[in-house]
Amino acid sequence: MTKSSSSQRKCKQGHLYYKSTDCPTCPICEELRKPNDGFLSLLSAPARRALEHHGIHSLQELSQHSEKDILQFHGMGPASMPKLRAALQEAGLSFKS
Repeated sequence: MTKSSSSQRKCKQGHLYYKSTDCPTCPICEELRKPNDGFLSLLSAPARRALEHHGIHSLQELSQHSEKDILQFHGMGPASMPKLRAALQEAGLSFKS
């Protein structure tokens, strides 16, 4: 098995971390900004960033999109959809048809 090469980096906040890809996201900053509650707290960081990037911060905003639209966002995967469906259903909402 080949060991991947990782490099030490420093984010704008001063956190030191190692990455083996060219992804610029600081994992420490991402963990610190993860919500403690709400539907966004159920998602992985890439999925959460995808929704936030498209201006989706509430279930009402999410309900204005179809599942197909959401799955096309970079960072959003099929594993997130059951969590989103359940959160919408709990709030009496659903994805746009």
